[in-house]
Amino acid sequence: MHGWRLPIIIALIFIGLSLFHCHLSEDELPVLSKSPIPSFSFLNQDSIRVSEQSFADKLYVADFFFISCPTICPLMTTQMKRIHDHFLKDDRLLLLSHSIDTKYDTVGRLKEYADNLGVTSDKWHFVTGQRENIFSIAEAYFNIVVEDESVPGGYDHTGRFVLIDKNRQVRAFCQGTIEQEVDKFIKNIEKLLDEAY
Repeated sequence: MHGWRLPIIIALIFIGLSLFHCHLSEDELPVLSKSPIPSFSFLNQDSIRVSEQSFADKLYVADFFFISCPTICPLMTTQMKRIHDHFLKDDRLLLLSHSIDTKYDTVGRLKEYADNLGVTSDKWHFVTGQRENIFSIAEAYFNIVVEDESVPGGYDHTGRFVLIDKNRQVRAFCQGTIEQEVDKFIKNIEKLLDEAY
């Protein structure tokens, strides 16, 4: 009885994808998020309040980590530092690392961590805040964060780096533990910078 609906739905999907593909040039990155990153307010390593307004008219790369992480976080930090160094003199791009261990990673500890990396908050914000706020916003950044005492360090989380545009939309992401993926991600950042400015 409803057998005619499926072919029509498939045809409509195909037409929609075709139009979407035609709308993008080879060099444009698609918008991957359904809605903008929600408003937020966290404290960075210098005790400065960081919100979406801190990134107005900027692109930024976001991730989720914790200082005492014994598994993927050291690899992520190494790769994020590569991004930091590559775009160090480009003030159109900032970095935002959310600590998911809100009990241990105080502002003072985040400051020490940033200082040890040789980075400053005018380029790379390390932020903390209310646990529920950080955990809930992770989903908007295509990251999953779970407190789990059975895993090393007590937290299970994805290691994605996420590129956000000036409209707070997700435009690209990669696995932050894999150097080759980060290489491609850096090229995507360069593409979006060319597109946005």
